[in-house]
Amino acid sequence: MIVRHASRIAARELRGGLAGFRILLICLALGVAAIAALGTVRAGIADGLAKEGAALLGGDAEVEFTYRFARPDESDWMASIADHVSETVDFRSMIVVERNTVERSLTQVRAVDDLYPLIGTVDLEPPMSLSDALAGTGAVMERVLADRLELAPGDRFRMGQTEFTLSAILQRYPDNAAAGFALGPRTIVRTRALDTSGLLAEGTLFSTQYRLNLPEGADLAQLETAAKNRFSDRGLRWRDSRNGAGGTARFVDRIGAFLILMGLAGLAVGGVGVSAAVRSYLDGKIKTIATLKTLGAQRSVIFWAYLLQIGAIAGLAVMLGLIIGGGVPVLLGPWIETRLPIPANFGISWPALAEAALYGVLTALIFTLWPLAKAERVKPASLFRGASDVGRLPSWPFLAALVSLVCLLVGAAIWLSGTVWLTAWTLGGIALALAALAVSARMVGWVARQLARRSRGTPALRLATGAIGASNGETTAVVLSLGLGLSVLAAVGQIDGNLRLSFDQELPKVAPSYFFVDIQPEQIDGFQARLDGDPDVSKVDTAPMLRGIISRINGQPAAEFSGPHWVLRGDRGLTYAAGPPIDAKLTQGRWWDEDYNGPPLLSFAAEEATELGLSLGDEVTVNILGRDITAKIANFQHVSWDSAGIGFVMTMNKAALAGAPHSWIATVYAQEQAEAAILRDLANAYPNITAIRIRDAIEQVSELVEGISAATRYGALVTLITGFFVLVGAALAGERQRTYEAAILKTLGASKARILSSFALRAAFLGLGAGVVALAAGLAGGWAVTTFVMENDFHVIWSNAVAVVIGGIAVSTVAGLLFAIRPLSARPARVLRAAD
Repeated sequence: MIVRHASRIAARELRGGLAGFRILLICLALGVAAIAALGTVRAGIADGLAKEGAALLGGDAEVEFTYRFARPDESDWMASIADHVSETVDFRSMIVVERNTVERSLTQVRAVDDLYPLIGTVDLEPPMSLSDALAGTGAVMERVLADRLELAPGDRFRMGQTEFTLSAILQRYPDNAAAGFALGPRTIVRTRALDTSGLLAEGTLFSTQYRLNLPEGADLAQLETAAKNRFSDRGLRWRDSRNGAGGTARFVDRIGAFLILMGLAGLAVGGVGVSAAVRSYLDGKIKTIATLKTLGAQRSVIFWAYLLQIGAIAGLAVMLGLIIGGGVPVLLGPWIETRLPIPANFGISWPALAEAALYGVLTALIFTLWPLAKAERVKPASLFRGASDVGRLPSWPFLAALVSLVCLLVGAAIWLSGTVWLTAWTLGGIALALAALAVSARMVGWVARQLARRSRGTPALRLATGAIGASNGETTAVVLSLGLGLSVLAAVGQIDGNLRLSFDQELPKVAPSYFFVDIQPEQIDGFQARLDGDPDVSKVDTAPMLRGIISRINGQPAAEFSGPHWVLRGDRGLTYAAGPPIDAKLTQGRWWDEDYNGPPLLSFAAEEATELGLSLGDEVTVNILGRDITAKIANFQHVSWDSAGIGFVMTMNKAALAGAPHSWIATVYAQEQAEAAILRDLANAYPNITAIRIRDAIEQVSELVEGISAATRYGALVTLITGFFVLVGAALAGERQRTYEAAILKTLGASKARILSSFALRAAFLGLGAGVVALAAGLAGGWAVTTFVMENDFHVIWSNAVAVVIGGIAVSTVAGLLFAIRPLSARPARVLRAAD
């Protein structure tokens, strides 16, 4: 009965149109559209990665070895389970082009056999088959590398001691997303063309991948278990088409989850607009509600009547948001796909739309229930006097429902994002920001009332501060909506600025010029001799270099002992030393004697050891070139990773590793004007070595960070745009009051200029208040993320901070003046007669 009566009232009310709900529609639709669009893009990329898993990997499965080729028994086993096996080799090298001058550039080389690629195709320009392009000493390379070296098809270049001919430009190849981060563009050659190059000597830094084309219906999980059981002590790594993109898929998923959480911040701003729109709508329905209550309508009927109305409008807004957010990525899908380095399959993603709809509905309910519950408790007499907003809290059932809805929203976000701590921190930050802004809005009102009492000689200022301090004014809505949007933008600005600053501060004042790898043991003396007599070289650090995978700790699988940790993911660099390094800083234990020749001993990086839960005397098993070496931890030493120099997680005694095939690495500190000559002399003397210019590596990392920062800024911009519409809604809701104020002031003789200055000061003060509060909240959020998530020192980026405050003033002033036109042009007589 209650719902039937309420539905009839709601239906009649809705016949009047949606004029009072435009801001509600815009704010809710914007927030839902942002989340739906981000979810659709993430789902499209995930679907593309899943469907193209085998092509991304280059086969149904992949077996990888570090710095060695497969042994005969390993090759026989792979041949027994697969229809075809393709061998590729991946390493870095220097490309040398000799013209009038010598040009050099770093490249990531993939050496392939005749079967490559097992799955997928390689696109070349001009069009030709890969077998023709790689015939003899033919090579293909990515356009960015060819353009950098001014190479065209038919030109010749050198890698190591072998001269190659560029046959074509590499447009696309199937396993590019599985390769991970590379310091140089890709070049592809035949493996046999490298036989005389000197680039794949024993101990050089390379990895081999064996792509397997498996029989139809092969059980990937069973084969993975068999491979790991059979070769558990060989350092073998297995990957298959179930996770063909590897870390790329994880990266996309994490970034997508973070951006959706940014969308939730925008939806929270939209929720403020929903609440303001509902409150404004109810203010306009005072006489209707009073009449219904006078005629005997129960509280529940009033509540359900307006809840159904607002629910219908919110449902329409959610539908609009889903159509926009789900449709735009699909329409732009072909354009987006051409700009992605990974496959994507954009279509309607029902899970992404359902997630966005769930967030939208819960947000609408949370921000609608409060003003509805308060209006439901107002007495008819109060309504006839025009007092729609009382100070009492809603009754406990409504408060319980609000708490339940908030918990449901938080739980859904944690479950759907898959990142518990990131979600908890984000939503906690939004909640704290809203609470701080609500308190600050009251403080702004209090300060405005104090200023109003002290500004008797300046009418415009007194009028502005008096309006800000009014109990039922627009202060709370403006500070909440604009403040939360600016808070997100301020936090992003501080995080972005500190991330950039950390690159400058953490790099040493004197950074290495070059990082040299693949120096053979017989070359290290000559390498050092060339640099020792150079007055422009200030320092040279060298160390033997091996790579190994930590497989066990104290006889237990490493991952089970310590859990997921970056040191345990993949292979890690390690070295050997007889005596302690010159700059070694031991934190525990002692170094072994220089002539020590007993069981293997290990020095471990102190910080990483603490994170892994290691203690002195623990035994760590490291697989090096397919052989397990178990060493006892003798000491912990402090290792600085921000020096851009040589640093190792693990150092063993010399006797434990000196007999293993290995190469040397070196960092060279030199004057910039001498870098070219040093590289020329060393590369000519030792063509097999690879030089990595530190500045180039830093620039590449900076580009990656810039891309992530840009995506985050765009997410924050959506929040700010939503906040602007909420601000417009607040200004629109207060237009009636400003019209009445302008009429009174005109009647008392005030000029339009004075009234306009009053409105402008009001908007500017509100923007200043929102900007200052947002700055404080943004600084707190930026500090928390920088300190606890990024684990960096926090510094206030004042340029970003000042921009936020100025932006708050500008946006609020524009919105305020935009809705001052009609109040200024209204005729006082008509306004005052209508108010009687």
